[in-house]
Amino acid sequence: MKKPAANTRQTAATAAPAKAPATKPALPETTEGFPWPSSHEIKKESNPFTDRDWRMLIYAWSGLLVRLAIIFTLMFSIYQFLANQEQKRVEQTMSLVELWETKDYQQAQRALKDRLAALNAKYDNLLSANPSPTEEQVFRQRIGIEAMTASGGDMPLADFSENFDRIVYFLNRLSFCIDGDLCSRKVTDAYFRDYAVSFWSYFAGYVDKQRKAGSPTFATAIEAYVRNGQPAAEVK
Repeated sequence: MKKPAANTRQTAATAAPAKAPATKPALPETTEGFPWPSSHEIKKESNPFTDRDWRMLIYAWSGLLVRLAIIFTLMFSIYQFLANQEQKRVEQTMSLVELWETKDYQQAQRALKDRLAALNAKYDNLLSANPSPTEEQVFRQRIGIEAMTASGGDMPLADFSENFDRIVYFLNRLSFCIDGDLCSRKVTDAYFRDYAVSFWSYFAGYVDKQRKAGSPTFATAIEAYVRNGQPAAEVK
């Protein structure tokens, strides 16, 4: 009896050796990376000021002019604001000048001037022909101290003290106005600095005595105004 042919073919296929799978060739290793090429080409930005289209040129130049106009307007506004502030300071200073020229303050100025002139003439022989700044400073302060005594002049001390206090009040007010940036320093110096420096050169010694006697803040504003911008030898 014959065996079926199917069994014979199956046996032959089983006996045949299995073929090894095909291996792909290995790629060489590399440490370098390459960017993925873009499919879109990068276009350079166009300069509107060199564009051939007249509409773009008009747009570019009009935009520039608008920006310049805004900057100019802003700078002019700042300048106008500062000018207005300075004008207000000048007006405030001129109001003090008008106050300084009123009858009461004119009388106070004459009282101090006459009393100091009389004392300078009285002790003129005590000062050398060419005194040093220190000698002149000590001489003036001694005169200022004596001016605040009953024997310092013909005017009664109570009346003279009233005039003296009026001058102190005004110079203090002047200094506060400058420190508060309410007065123009340039105009103030033009009208009052010489007088304030001269006043302080005579009465700095008296002011010091008053501070030691219990008034530590007496005429501090005047001192601050006089010392500002002046050599130390002139205001001690």
